[in-house]
Amino acid sequence: MFGISQFPLFLAAVIVLNFPPGPDIAYVAGQSIAQGRRAGLLSALGVALGGCMHTTACALGITALLAASPGAFNAIKWIGAAYLMYLGLRMLWPAAAAVARGDAAR
Repeated sequence: MFGISQFPLFLAAVIVLNFPPGPDIAYVAGQSIAQGRRAGLLSALGVALGGCMHTTACALGITALLAASPGAFNAIKWIGAAYLMYLGLRMLWPAAAAVARGDAAR
């Protein structure tokens, strides 16, 4: 296991792994195009905060704890899946209500 003496190596790896564009860049670009600069900046802030939280969890060993405990990993995985399903349904509910009312689609 790495000690604190390898922290610069860890920090360099975290920085390098954040350079290539991925889904987070597409999300920020989509929010910026659809809703403007403020939404884009808030989206970028949210993505950066999520990355910082993941890096902190990794540095504190929480990632290793989840890797060592399949039960904890599965619990977090299912909670995340349920949350994503909730978000998807929440996006569909207003559309379903509009169809039920007979409103014209925009």
